[in-house]
Amino acid sequence: MLTEKTMERLRVLAESAKYDVSCSSSGTVRSGRKGMVGNTVGGVGICHSFADDGRCISLLKVMLTNHCIYDCAYCINRRSNDIKRATLSVSELEEITMEFYRRNYIEGLFLSSGVVRTPDYTMERLVAIVRDLRTVHHFNGYIHLKSIPGASQELLAEAGRWADRMSVNIEIPREESLKLLAPEKDHQSVFQPMKIIRQGILENKEERRKFRHAPRFVPAGQSTQMIVGATSETDRDILQMSSLLYGQAQMRRVYYSGYVSVNTYDSRLPILKQPPLVRENRLYQADWLMRFYHFSVDEIVDDHNAQLDLEIDPKLAWALRHPEYFPVDINTADYKQLLRVPGLGTKSAWLIVNARQSGRVTSYHLKKMGVVMKKAKYFITCGELTSSFSQHIIGINELRPERLRPLLVSKAQQKRAAEEMQLKLNFEE
Repeated sequence: MLTEKTMERLRVLAESAKYDVSCSSSGTVRSGRKGMVGNTVGGVGICHSFADDGRCISLLKVMLTNHCIYDCAYCINRRSNDIKRATLSVSELEEITMEFYRRNYIEGLFLSSGVVRTPDYTMERLVAIVRDLRTVHHFNGYIHLKSIPGASQELLAEAGRWADRMSVNIEIPREESLKLLAPEKDHQSVFQPMKIIRQGILENKEERRKFRHAPRFVPAGQSTQMIVGATSETDRDILQMSSLLYGQAQMRRVYYSGYVSVNTYDSRLPILKQPPLVRENRLYQADWLMRFYHFSVDEIVDDHNAQLDLEIDPKLAWALRHPEYFPVDINTADYKQLLRVPGLGTKSAWLIVNARQSGRVTSYHLKKMGVVMKKAKYFITCGELTSSFSQHIIGINELRPERLRPLLVSKAQQKRAAEEMQLKLNFEE
């Protein structure tokens, strides 16, 4: 029975957990089983995300405790903050999760915690919760568990047996900046659990090749989060770290969280009028280009363009910097070449490649495929574009990038970018 006192603690801990954005459930499939409660639908996101069929999926996003031994400048739950503190017992959190599921409030659990006593003490309690949910309460839904930096390999290995996804947040991409804002932490304490989880995933894949019914280890992979705007790192610094994590740590997702000024009294932090949401969005778009569009970091950002353009998306920015790549012939270009065209996505590029097997692709077909012709028409040719438009289409090479850019940037985009560029960013020397 959930008491009013328990619910009040839950409200405090749910509020403390809201700044962690790395809570998606994509990548795991587990159907309902006899004697078990719940299931995990593959290819969907949890925490107010949307499934392929349009369903809104939700989860209980909560901390075990918001007490913490660390004093990280950017964290609302830092040791020195005078905020309302609360802690749930292991049994209370298990009861809340099951009760909320039975009432159809949630379909999964995102569980994190402040660090109390020692990393192992905290991690041991988190592991106990997910283990009991699986073995005692027979909960078969999605579980995302935060790893505690500094916890033992044995505890991380056991956690991986019960959780669908695990994550440990790197927060700041450069070691010197992390040391400035969180002197008690370092990158090694974050990378070590990442390596342990990665090794467990690889070993489990090999084991399942030999034994089809071997228990799965973190089937939805691991994720991490970086804060955007709390330090002086450029977008290039952030994306280089993301690329490194995708390549070496086999990270499933890197999340970007625009810094919210929660500790305005700390002189080490910038004073922001509002979170840098446009910059955060551009980083997600750049991340998508690296993961699905075969772009490298150096193509998206370089020495001369260390920051992403706030007015236009990263792929369009790249196209305007490289007019020599265009126009791309829709009927002869390969899949990777098509992905470079602004206005074409992975689905439309795939549709074009397949449609060409049946005949020549025209502008009419492109519209039916969902191609954003407002952008794409300046970067492609298919031999008959002019017949579908009231006037001749002038490509990027004839129009020149500096004249084409104003045609592709709306006043709303210019306004949002201008507002964000006016944010006050004060970094201590």
